Formats: sequence, C-alpha cells, structure tokens
Amino acid sequence: MHEDPARGRVGECALEVYPPPIKATATCARYRAKGAPPPPPPPRAAGQPRGSGGRSRAPERAPSPERRAAHAAPPPPRSPLPREIDIDMDIDEFRRVLREVLSEELGVGRAEMGGRWEGGEIVLRPGKEGTAEKRIPLDVFFHKIVMLRDKLRVLEQKINAHEGLSDAEKVQLQAYITGCYGTLTTFNVLFARREDGFIGSGRDSD
Repeated sequence: MHEDPARGRVGECALEVYPPPIKATATCARYRAKGAPPPPPPPRAAGQPRGSGGRSRAPERAPSPERRAAHAAPPPPRSPLPREIDIDMDIDEFRRVLREVLSEELGVGRAEMGGRWEGGEIVLRPGKEGTAEKRIPLDVFFHKIVMLRDKLRVLEQKINAHEGLSDAEKVQLQAYITGCYGTLTTFNVLFARREDGFIGSGRDSD
C-alpha cells in the first residue's frame, strides 16, 4: 500500500481481479475480511442433489450389455484338477494290484476254503492191488477248483459280450456253461461261503 496524491491510500487487488492501483477502501463481491466466515452456498434448485455445485447432471444412460456382463456375478471357481498320484511300488506289487482290479471287474477272485478242510487231503486209492495211492493236499485241490470256477465265469462274460454271436448261439453256449456249473456243485462243500461256489440250473445242484 502507498499514498497517492489524488486518490489517497491505494494498493493492488489481492485476487488480481482488478488492475492496480485500487483504493484501500474499495471492495468487491469476492472480498472477505480476514477471519470472516465463508459466504453461504447458492440455493439449490428443486430436485437438485447436494454437492452438485449448481450444475445439472446429465441423465445416466443404461449400461450396455457388455458393461452389464463385466459387472455380473463372477463365475463359480473351478475345482482344482486332480494331481497325479505318485505310486511307489515295484513291478511285483503293481502286478498284484492289477490282478485284484481285474478280478473285481471280471467277477473273479479268491475264495476261502472251509475251516474243517484245512490241512486235509484227498486220497485216491486204486482198486488194483500193488499200486500206490495218490494223496493231494486239499488246499491245492481247492485252488484248482477256484481257478476252474473263475475261468468259467470269464468265458461266460466273453460269450455274452461277443458281437459275432447271435442271441441263439449265446443262449446255447450259456447252457453248456451252466451244465458245467451244475456238475461242479459237488465241490461246493469245500467253500467257506456257499455263494462263492458253483450254481447250476437247479435240478443238477446239490
């Protein structure tokens, strides 16, 4: 501020709105005394939201299908892929497990011999004098019976699944296998569980 001979005490506009020199007593609409509260905001129009500053907002447009898809609910997370199973076994163990799996799929498997036959034997005593008798341990004989049963079951399945055979041929071959089952029902007495033994046609089963 300084003294002007003609205008008195003059200075510059603090807001640089008006060019100098300006009388010290001059004021403008933007002048605010030091420490005075800020002027109230301009009145809002009806329906105008707060904080809009008096400016009208452009109407919002409906989101495009692409935008709606982008903001849609995220897809459910995918289940993790199964990890490779690390099998630590030698070739003999692998063969044993493979035999068990194939036995279950083919309907064959180990059968248990009845407890009263354990340690027993079959004695084949010839009728001709002077000839030696033949003794067969029952567990060995029973193992052969089970192998025969399993091979018949596999044969039965292969016949039923064979594409080159007609239905009539399958029925005829199945009748032969059922007859073999019926003939072998005599040995069902060796099985600990009767359901593991042979099942014939009914009339030839014991």
